[in-house]
Amino acid sequence: MNISVVIPLLNEQESLNELHDWIVQVMQSNHFSYEIIFIDDGSTDNSWQVIKRLSIENPYVKAIRFLKNFGKSQALHAGFEKSQGDVVITMDADLQDSPDEIPELYNMIVNDGYDLVSGWKKKRFDSILAKNLPSKLFNWAARKTSGVKLNDFNCGLKAYKQTVVKNIDVNGEMHRYIPVLSKNAGFANIGEKIVIHQARKYGETKFGMNRFINGFLDLITIWFISRFGKQPMHLFGALGVIMFIIGLGFSMYLGIDKLFLNPTGRLITDRPQFYIALSTMIIGTQFFVAGFLGEIVLRSTQDKKRYLIKDKLNL
Repeated sequence: MNISVVIPLLNEQESLNELHDWIVQVMQSNHFSYEIIFIDDGSTDNSWQVIKRLSIENPYVKAIRFLKNFGKSQALHAGFEKSQGDVVITMDADLQDSPDEIPELYNMIVNDGYDLVSGWKKKRFDSILAKNLPSKLFNWAARKTSGVKLNDFNCGLKAYKQTVVKNIDVNGEMHRYIPVLSKNAGFANIGEKIVIHQARKYGETKFGMNRFINGFLDLITIWFISRFGKQPMHLFGALGVIMFIIGLGFSMYLGIDKLFLNPTGRLITDRPQFYIALSTMIIGTQFFVAGFLGEIVLRSTQDKKRYLIKDKLNL
């Protein structure tokens, strides 16, 4: 199979028919063998009924329905698990991503040898203050932190080799950082393509200020995981040693001063250096213990299901 199109969605009943027909037209005109995998992330409208009808009319339509809203990352994870295409395309269901981009994205993976190609919505139709400026700031911070030189990390339109989606773990809210996860997994040949961004035709955007804040928190998380996820002791142990040495240094100074330089002076407990020494040694010990606990948790954690599937179609 040439292409798997993975589409996470939440309450997009108005756009699904048009999106399906558009994708099918592109696939047929380019003679691609394909599958379309819709992941209904707990929609409360008639999205699932629309998808059920599409799956009856078109056997290449497959679908997963979550028991409730688990988030876009979990939806992509489920779609990646079921995808069978040599190239996997992800896109949003709101018609702001154009299926006409699929052939060129496919060629960049197959012919140009990229592991992953990310779309870049250079010209946007979103509100400048509500989304454009926060997005630019977010992308700048992501580039500086991750070392992945992309202009639009959050673009839903991306193409992947199948080996990439089968070997990365998308969880939490990490769908924004799939290129970083890919790089960390060894798939570093990452490209970018300017894509058309269309004005939203139906419904309302799911973007809110909480997503902007969460994006930066997730950026800190993925930086930490990238650097220390497999060796937490390297960070916490180093901090613990530094803090403990600082405390030990103050303790030695106080001891030498009291015993040899100023034996009739103030009590050690009356001096501020005593509390600095005590605090830093305690904090250093806690950092060290945190490193040990992190290593133990890392080695004992079992893989758990992050979502519950309510229904499937053609899978």
